[in-house]
Amino acid sequence: MKPILIVEDNERNLKLVRDILQFKGYSTLEAGTAEDGLRLARTEQPALILLDIQLPDFDGITALLRLRSDAATQHIPVLAVSASAMPDDQQRIMASGFDAYITKPIEMHSFVKTVERFIGMAA
Repeated sequence: MKPILIVEDNERNLKLVRDILQFKGYSTLEAGTAEDGLRLARTEQPALILLDIQLPDFDGITALLRLRSDAATQHIPVLAVSASAMPDDQQRIMASGFDAYITKPIEMHSFVKTVERFIGMAA
């Protein structure tokens, strides 16, 4: 099975997501910037991308637009991961073309269910 790419600049959030996914049997790839995430998405062709919205180089919405405009990555499901709980922000993020929205702090059960919906691997 192809890995899941986690694009997250916060080390604690990255560790939490990685640990949950690996505990459930998934392999992971990690990037701390949008640019590194785009490069890994292109070269590794992950099954799914978990993309933080606030990244140090450019935001997740810009990264998503680049993923969607690249024939090599446009087919990969991309889930937004954000601490922004404001309904307007969530609507704006989802309107950008993400396949789903995951709020921080991550609630383990719903997070795993959302990932499984896109991966198709029952835990």
